[in-house]
Amino acid sequence: MNFKKVLVLAPHTDDGELGAGGFISKLVEEGAEVFYMAFSTAEESVPEGFPKDVLKTEVKAATKVLGIKEENVIIFNYQVRKLNYARQEILEELIRFKRQESDIDLVLIPSINDIHQDHSTIANEGIRAFKTKSIFSYELIWNNLSFNTQSYVSLDQRHIDKKINALKEYKSQGFRDYLSADFIRSLAVARGVQFGVQYAETFEVVRFSIK
Repeated sequence: MNFKKVLVLAPHTDDGELGAGGFISKLVEEGAEVFYMAFSTAEESVPEGFPKDVLKTEVKAATKVLGIKEENVIIFNYQVRKLNYARQEILEELIRFKRQESDIDLVLIPSINDIHQDHSTIANEGIRAFKTKSIFSYELIWNNLSFNTQSYVSLDQRHIDKKINALKEYKSQGFRDYLSADFIRSLAVARGVQFGVQYAETFEVVRFSIK
């Protein structure tokens, strides 16, 4: 695989880093141009004591740690848990982006088996918009009733360190157990054992396009 231009679709501001932070870091390191599109800054879910728009600041800092250019981070402010209400608007945004960046060769989306309503909305609209592109689904195990480990990406220590450091930028979300360094590293080790390497992330292959 030698992807040159990659789009990450994140329903909420930390989903892309959680599901594919190591792979994103590796793609940037290998010279790919990565775009990151977040659809909700979840203002209704921000803990007391933080500004309502804190996740907008945090996603910029987190994606910077992974090496994504600031101008490639696109942030929408759809209402959390109601992305399905804006399904058509979101699809039109994605199609508009595809026309501007027609040479995107990989799109990363949540799993179509993800039970969170916002995640499944972005997964389905992502497939509709980018059906002629390669599409991989990333893993968020707390929301996946099932996940097909069809492809693995081998990662080095530095990729996992960048993923962990990126997620540390979400200080307003630090109480969530799936953001802990121990959890992130353990899952990467477990996937690495399955793949015969030290660390890995796994993805479902929705579509693999060879042109």
